[in-house]
Amino acid sequence: METTSDGKIKMPRVAKVKNKMAAPVQITAEQLLREAKERELELVPPPPKQKISDPDELADYRMRKRKMFEDNIRKNRSVMTNWIKYAQWEESQKEIQRARSIWERTLDVDHRNITVWLKYAEMEMRCRQINHARNIWNRAVMVLPRANQFWYKFTYMEEMLGNTAGARQAFERWMEWEPEEQAWHSYINFELRYKELDRARAIYERFVLVHPEVKNWIKYAKFEEKNGYVNSARSIYERAVEFFGEDNISEQLLVAFAKFEESQREHERARVVYKYALDHLPKERCEEVYKHYTIHEKKFGSRAAIEDVIVNKRRFKYEEEVKANPMNYDAWFDYLRLLESDGNLEQVRDTYERAIANIPPSQVKRHWRRYIYLWINYALYEELEAKDADRTREVYKACLDIIPHKKFTFAKIWLMFAQFEIRQKNLSGARKVLGTAIGKCPKSKLFRGYIDLELQLREFDRCRMLYQKFLEFSPENCTTWMKYAELETILGDIERARAILELAINQSRLDMPEVLWKAYIDFEVDQEEYDNARKLYRRLLQRTQHVKVWISFARFELSVPEETALQKSREVYKEANKALKNAQDKEERLLLLESWQALEEEAGDDQSKQQVEKLMPQKVKKRKKIQTDDGLDAGWEEYFDYIFPDEESAKPNLKLLALAKKWKESKETNNEEDMSS
Repeated sequence: METTSDGKIKMPRVAKVKNKMAAPVQITAEQLLREAKERELELVPPPPKQKISDPDELADYRMRKRKMFEDNIRKNRSVMTNWIKYAQWEESQKEIQRARSIWERTLDVDHRNITVWLKYAEMEMRCRQINHARNIWNRAVMVLPRANQFWYKFTYMEEMLGNTAGARQAFERWMEWEPEEQAWHSYINFELRYKELDRARAIYERFVLVHPEVKNWIKYAKFEEKNGYVNSARSIYERAVEFFGEDNISEQLLVAFAKFEESQREHERARVVYKYALDHLPKERCEEVYKHYTIHEKKFGSRAAIEDVIVNKRRFKYEEEVKANPMNYDAWFDYLRLLESDGNLEQVRDTYERAIANIPPSQVKRHWRRYIYLWINYALYEELEAKDADRTREVYKACLDIIPHKKFTFAKIWLMFAQFEIRQKNLSGARKVLGTAIGKCPKSKLFRGYIDLELQLREFDRCRMLYQKFLEFSPENCTTWMKYAELETILGDIERARAILELAINQSRLDMPEVLWKAYIDFEVDQEEYDNARKLYRRLLQRTQHVKVWISFARFELSVPEETALQKSREVYKEANKALKNAQDKEERLLLLESWQALEEEAGDDQSKQQVEKLMPQKVKKRKKIQTDDGLDAGWEEYFDYIFPDEESAKPNLKLLALAKKWKESKETNNEEDMSS
């Protein structure tokens, strides 16, 4: 500021505003504040974290937080975010009663806020306060009955709790308000989950009257058709046509009606429906009806002139064959192969449906073997040619519903279904299929297929469970025991593998016990537990004195990397020879001695060779009288017998044989002398 000569302050002259009109761009106080915030060069550091280690500090912290929340609420009660944060903070502090009080205060402020009701009820459910949650839902649907979220959450909660009656009661209260279509479908699906077809039907009856659109009548009819009530579905279509009348008739309804009759092989009825539609619909709405009518006639009518002559002739031939004998599955195979080459998808599907409808009348598995391949080809066609995974899945399910699993089953179908689910990257579905198969009709092939699947996925715990189930089902299957032990060996659990093999050999009934024992012994040898293998041989010899066991035992002793291996092998042969001395079958003893002789030839000395040579028997030709089944004499039969030197009864015979041999040699010597003279 300037001063004058006499000391007075000279005030600046205020500039006059010449243009007092409003500026074209107005700047608000809010914008000024926002720009000031954005232009802050200094970032305020976050407040330090507080670690509470004392009850008084905790109480002080809670008091400060509550004061902050209450201040925010006082500033603006209508902002629901402040209330929600406050209640959620109290919940995080395990102060459920305080949180409940805050929610109630919130509802006093705005009882029509859907989010508040939802979060309030969810808090009670998280805290497992079921009755409180149920009370909140009841209040919510009374205050806001048109808020579908409340009803969906309410019914879902009751169903998850297993309170089917409560869920049904909630649905009934909801339906009294005549909600949108999806709500009715939810109610129907709820009843279908519990196989309540009659209740679902009753809901559909109310539904089509509340929402009388064409699509809802069609859904109702398809529901009946899907559950096998063909006459009821037809009745619904007829009621729908009557309900809409000639003035409001819909081409969509009539086409669906005709397709239904077509799927039921009622082609004359389908023609009647199409003709009714063409007679009663205006011309501009008949285009879709004409299209479907033409397709129907091409498939089932007499308009086959466009087809090739040869194909028609063959098709006629196959039609005659399958009409004459619907159980001639080979004719169906040829017919379907012809149609597949033609490439008409709907026609091929229809023919497959006709073919699989001819179920064998008997419950004998061999009568079903050819028939089941119709289903297999159908499923493969849908998957590979039609590229329709959902339909393929339905084909497999329908096939499995038809097979009488209590009497017999086809493991091939189950395994193919599981492999299909794997190709669709639905591993849980494949496991569910195989689990159902094992539960319904356990077979060795199913177990093996399931185990192979889990092995490829490296799910070894699942493999163990499956092996246990397999062995419970078929404890006599030695291959399963060995595979199970082999898996545990690969996984490095030697003690578990040994326990499995030990349990296996103690089974009362086995299909291949010799293979199992050999596997157990080989396992111990691989683990270099030679004493265990030796004990196993001794246990096996207590059960059977078969010559092959003795020979295997002796060879095992020879293979043991010990200095006394040869001597132990000889001792086993001596013990075996002594044990088989009283055996009825002398050929087994001869086999043992020959094996012993081969051992001595390979690793023995002259003395040991002579010892074995002395034990070898003499081969003698004998005769015995044979008789027929009636007891009549049928002549004599020659056979070879073996006389061992250590047999008491054989000593006179051996002396006689020695004298005969000596006499024969002397006679041959005399003959040679006579000839030389």
